[in-house]
Amino acid sequence: MVGLKGRDLLSLGEFSSKEVDLVLKTSLMLARQKRPRPTLRGKTVAMIFQKPSTRTRASLEAAMNQLGGHGMYLGWNEMQLGRGETVADTARVLDRYVEAIAARVFAHATLQELAQYAKAPVVNLLSDSYHPCQTLADLLTMLQYKRRLRGSKLAYVGDGNNVCNSLMIGCAKTGANISVACPEGYRPAAEATRLAQEAAADTGSQVEITSDPETAVKGSDAVYTDTFVSMGMENEKEERLRAFLPSYQVNSSLFSLAKPDAIFMHCLPAHRGEEVTGDVIDGPRSAVWDQAENRLHTAKALLSLIL
Repeated sequence: MVGLKGRDLLSLGEFSSKEVDLVLKTSLMLARQKRPRPTLRGKTVAMIFQKPSTRTRASLEAAMNQLGGHGMYLGWNEMQLGRGETVADTARVLDRYVEAIAARVFAHATLQELAQYAKAPVVNLLSDSYHPCQTLADLLTMLQYKRRLRGSKLAYVGDGNNVCNSLMIGCAKTGANISVACPEGYRPAAEATRLAQEAAADTGSQVEITSDPETAVKGSDAVYTDTFVSMGMENEKEERLRAFLPSYQVNSSLFSLAKPDAIFMHCLPAHRGEEVTGDVIDGPRSAVWDQAENRLHTAKALLSLIL
């Protein structure tokens, strides 16, 4: 039986292929509705932010508003968390006030601790290990443009970071093939690779990790990249740019190896001239704005289903 009520979302590995499919089908339905029914009237989601955010905060607050509920913004340093209250105590208290807890944090262990001590479902809005809400929007975007996920190919070029980790799992769960190209030392996490490979064994998806961007991009239906310098890694900027540039930059030359109708994807914010050139991200095959919009539709679907 497929059902997500009361479920945590920490990596996307928790959801079965059928459950990921349910979120995407619900997202497609809600994306077509100008005025969705207020199915979450009277419900509140606590939104804890340890890191800055544009798309995540805006999409979640808008999603709750459109569904008749309330998104309660809680800045880390505005809470007692910022003064030393434990994550466990915070979870126990919020449990008494809200129907779900969503958090954007540095350490993935913080989310795991929230989920351990809160009875309410906990949603990962980004951690150093995973970014599952972004992946749901990415999969929805591919589905809208390509009409199918199973058998399609997504090429991810760049840092094997939190976005890449969840994206591998999401592609494998839906039967999409994924080829990840990154330098040695910047590969996806071992746990994420294992979860993706386990899912791929069930769906027939192909999960490839290579150091050659051209191999990854060749014949792909979508080409995806993310910043080479994530939040909290600013002191590594020079070292990282030396490792990634110029080989891992998605420019017109590299993008031309994909299929003629391939789309370009980026979770944003983008650093033009680093991981991608302006002519690609601002070009006619860029799907980044639809991808950003889909953060709203997948947030509505996810919250509807878990609440």
